[in-house]
Amino acid sequence: MKLLIVTQYFPPEVGAPQNRLFELAVRLQKLNVEVTILTAMPNYPQMEIYEGFKNKKYVYEEMEGLKVHRSKIFVSKSKSILNRLRNYFSFVISSARVHKNIKGDFDFLMCESPPLFLGYSAMYLARKKNAKLLFNVSDLWPESAEKLGVVTNKWLLKLAYNLEDRLYKKSVLVTGQTQGICANINKRFPKIKTYWLPNGVDLQYYNPNEITETNWRQKNNFEASDFIFLYAGIIGIAQGLELILNAAKNFKYNNSLKFVLMGSGPEKEKLQQLKAQLNLVNVVFLEPVTKKEMPFVLKSINAAIIPLRKLDLFLGAIPSKIFENLAMEVPILLGVDGEARNLFITQGNCGLFFEPENETDLIAKILEITNNKNTALQLGKNGRVFVNEFFNRENIANDFYNELQKII
Repeated sequence: MKLLIVTQYFPPEVGAPQNRLFELAVRLQKLNVEVTILTAMPNYPQMEIYEGFKNKKYVYEEMEGLKVHRSKIFVSKSKSILNRLRNYFSFVISSARVHKNIKGDFDFLMCESPPLFLGYSAMYLARKKNAKLLFNVSDLWPESAEKLGVVTNKWLLKLAYNLEDRLYKKSVLVTGQTQGICANINKRFPKIKTYWLPNGVDLQYYNPNEITETNWRQKNNFEASDFIFLYAGIIGIAQGLELILNAAKNFKYNNSLKFVLMGSGPEKEKLQQLKAQLNLVNVVFLEPVTKKEMPFVLKSINAAIIPLRKLDLFLGAIPSKIFENLAMEVPILLGVDGEARNLFITQGNCGLFFEPENETDLIAKILEITNNKNTALQLGKNGRVFVNEFFNRENIANDFYNELQKII
């Protein structure tokens, strides 16, 4: 079986889609699937082309046996919708042009969305490579962009919705990262075949028993007695992270309670200004770290805060950061209702739920988990057991391979 994965995001970039696709690809390759990746020059999240890739139109490399083809992409630190579209469409065009460098036909072409517009290139390449189209939806774009107010142009939204319709109908299988995504697509497109392809975690890589010591606290000027809450990930609009800062102001005279926001994104500068405005010495912003460093970070903290804004759209969302935290036995304060709450709070008993965007409820859960440290430890242990049973990357890849065998 030969599979071509087309994605704008891939390692060495750090991020959820990058890790998820790489981990799936290497496991499918172990199942004797010949996997090729077509991606952009690495630039995310700094929005700056990495050293070694600058001023290049095309690069070929191999990563753990994967054939990786990279084409050029326009990047800009500007947050304007125009520059964002230039970013998306530059890779749409360049990825379509490099198909001659990718030899032979493929059984399947899998396109990662968002960005949805990459679907134009995917449909073209699927024809050129005689491949059946698989469309992987990790975010219901353009619906999420419209409801978050990121895109308001009616012409652009109509174009995007029409493309979404066309892509689903062209695909032999539409895979969704959550059950909620699959249910949404099935409701709107009842004839489309969907498959739940969840995110997961490598339990061997994220293993708290393998890390005997870490100096992360010392390097970042934390005390051994500090109780540290961590948010690690994109600092964007959807997360509503001002909630954490507003909750933290109620604890700023508690010297042993710290709130760490690790990552980058469009809302970071605004949140840093809010920190200064509220004089929050208990809030610390840190730059994102590599995947190699992340287990040591998670071994060093006490709990994770994982919020999303209170939108019906997010009732089917499962933030990827949940999995690594639980694998490392870190209890979570989860501000995501719906599917995530049902899985990780009700079924898995891996943490405490707080109502999205409810500052009072978050404060109450912070107090509950800091005042019951033995309970926090047990919630963390429950988390590792739960993700091992239901979100182990090995099992996810095996099940997906068996599904592809049915439609090859």
